[in-house]
Amino acid sequence: MSDPWLPLAGVRLVDFSMFVPGPFASAMLADLGAEVIKVEPPRGDPGRAYVPVQFATENRNKRSLALDLKNPSSRKIVAGLVKQADIVLEGFRPGVAKRLGIDYEALKKHNPQLIYCSISGYGQTGPWRSRPGHDVNYVAAAGALAFPGQWLKPPTRSSLPVADMGGGAFAAIAVLAALHARSTCAKSAYLDLSLFESAFFWAAQRHSVDVNVDPRAHIFPVNDVFETADGKRLTLGILEEHFWQGFVRLAPALDLKEFSTDAARRENGDALSRMIADVMRQRTAAEWIELLERNDVPVDLCVTPGEAAQHPQLVERQAVERGFAKFPLWANGRRAGCIRAGVPGCGEHSREILVELGFDDADIADLVKDGVLVQS
Repeated sequence: MSDPWLPLAGVRLVDFSMFVPGPFASAMLADLGAEVIKVEPPRGDPGRAYVPVQFATENRNKRSLALDLKNPSSRKIVAGLVKQADIVLEGFRPGVAKRLGIDYEALKKHNPQLIYCSISGYGQTGPWRSRPGHDVNYVAAAGALAFPGQWLKPPTRSSLPVADMGGGAFAAIAVLAALHARSTCAKSAYLDLSLFESAFFWAAQRHSVDVNVDPRAHIFPVNDVFETADGKRLTLGILEEHFWQGFVRLAPALDLKEFSTDAARRENGDALSRMIADVMRQRTAAEWIELLERNDVPVDLCVTPGEAAQHPQLVERQAVERGFAKFPLWANGRRAGCIRAGVPGCGEHSREILVELGFDDADIADLVKDGVLVQS
């Protein structure tokens, strides 16, 4: 196996964020080689308890420093971290970072070339800047829950936190763009990323901002999820005409003349959707997969990520390492990213990091005694 592609080796990132968006962003950067120090409060990132499964997946490849940012004595530690950093992430409500002394203006004094990204619910400005919210709120307010995802089903929420993970991905793109710009102009950058706007961007890209848009313009009655005879769920990916013709050959007993064109299939979509649902319940998932694959009709079984991880395609592509999904890319024949370390305990690397910053044992003992620093 060749060495992994780690284009961000040597990049240093200090992550003050918690829960999902910021940690998701820094996890991708860490996968690609960046050194990430996760700064969490003495009791740990609340995400450890709220969604422990996702906390684990988003905090591999990082070191943990448990620090009480409310204690003024933490300032010298933060200064040391920032002097060596390329990027800082924070995910507090607007104004909180300033109260903690970790806002952009304060940290830029220690590092004039710092790239600083604030991730917040609604952004640092505007009438909603201080409004509380979570992913489901941002997604709803952005228009991403207005339209259905299936032909005969009402709109429903995805299991994926669209705004949180989409916002985290946009944050990663933004800091990489700022890194590129800094390489040519050597300037610092302050990035203000809104999770609400992230969800809006996705929703508007999918549906446009036309208030009169067709609520079914993005879905098709034959590009949907259907139940089989054994209670499993299959997805049919029938859009192009040749896929439709492949499916029709498998159901010769059906009268499909009124669905002979894409326009007719959409116009009579309710009836067609019910008809296909009835047909799909006549065979098991395994039987349908064998038939549909033989006729070159796109089909896939709905499975869990754990089940997907065992698929020969993902095994061949080395998509999982040490129990974690890896960054989904190959570059120049090499797998991008690697899992270098598991999930850190809260404060697991506190002492190690402070020694690297030049603190001696006496300094560290005093910081622990004063409650500024936690070691696991």
